[in-house]
Amino acid sequence: QVHLVESGGGLVQAGDSLRLSCAASGLAFSQYAVAWFRQAPGKEREFVADITRSGGATSYADSVKGRFTISRDNAKNTVYLQMNSLKPEDTAVYSCAAQGGSVRDYSVYTKYSFWGPGTQVTVST
Repeated sequence: QVHLVESGGGLVQAGDSLRLSCAASGLAFSQYAVAWFRQAPGKEREFVADITRSGGATSYADSVKGRFTISRDNAKNTVYLQMNSLKPEDTAVYSCAAQGGSVRDYSVYTKYSFWGPGTQVTVST
């Protein structure tokens, strides 16, 4: 059974940093592309970043480019999201998602089969 579990969320001030982790089990992790999405109250789910199976390629939403970095450690079955220079508009529940193989439409959440429950990130002014 596939499980994804996020951790590392919390309450921080604007300008601070957080590192989210997404730990996976029950799957051949190195064969799965992984993405982070976020959803703020009253808003639609939004793509944040994704990383290919090997970690050789990454993509970011324009709103986080230059501030967030996605990475993975396949030996630890874990994907990370380093978030720097956080802004109040980054406040959301952050979820990781995994899909086997390569994902052509990586920013589309329906392309991912497996999801974690999410972790809350709150950025105060």
